[in-house]
Amino acid sequence: MKIVVVGGTGLIGSKLVAKLGEDGHEAVAASPRTGVNTLTGQGLAEVLTDAQVVVDVSNSPSFEERAVLEFFETSTRNLLAAEAAAGVGHHVAMSVVGTERLPENGYFRAKIAQEKLIEKSSIPFSLVHATQFFEFVRSIADEATEGDTVRMAPVLFQPIAGDEVAQAVGRVSVGSPLNGRIEIAGPEQFRMDEFFRDVLAGWGDPREVVTDVHARYFGSEVGERTLVPGGGATLGRIRYRDWPGRTAAKK
Repeated sequence: MKIVVVGGTGLIGSKLVAKLGEDGHEAVAASPRTGVNTLTGQGLAEVLTDAQVVVDVSNSPSFEERAVLEFFETSTRNLLAAEAAAGVGHHVAMSVVGTERLPENGYFRAKIAQEKLIEKSSIPFSLVHATQFFEFVRSIADEATEGDTVRMAPVLFQPIAGDEVAQAVGRVSVGSPLNGRIEIAGPEQFRMDEFFRDVLAGWGDPREVVTDVHARYFGSEVGERTLVPGGGATLGRIRYRDWPGRTAAKK
């Protein structure tokens, strides 16, 4: 099949394009780097010619509340319209576990808006909700840092390796449309504060991880199970302690 991967030059997209190509599909990376801009519509008609599936793993270049909403709404509208014109039969989008539980968060609210547009379109679809990636562990710690202190809430956290995210999205993209969602997560649940305390110690990082029930996760307070999937989630096999990139995450 010809499968167009929007955001195909990013972390997950590049892994997905490689995997689909290895499996014998014509996987095409679509991003501003390859001349495709979903915000303006540039290059969409051309890249979608003869495509059976579109996978959207793109992300907003800005996380500012209004900018991120405009990105997901505008790019998704443009993409769905171009897919309808091209006769695409399956739209796959990656989203975030817990999106519906954090509507006060600007980023999550934008993802909800994106999903509603997809659900209301005429194109059969599948939504893949993933937990946070191993690759972003350091950025999560940095976001929660105040001086020499990292404030983390004592809530559940179940990160997943980016390679396994790409594998899961790939399986969905070559299957029949779900017209619904699945959740994917890593094989282990941790308490977030304890996880980061152990990880920073392993890095030799001098920052102190402080447990704070009011600590914010990218601007929002979270409940005990906000960031983890419900029952029936597809779980990866790679444990964080066995992940090859764990040592590369050290500065």
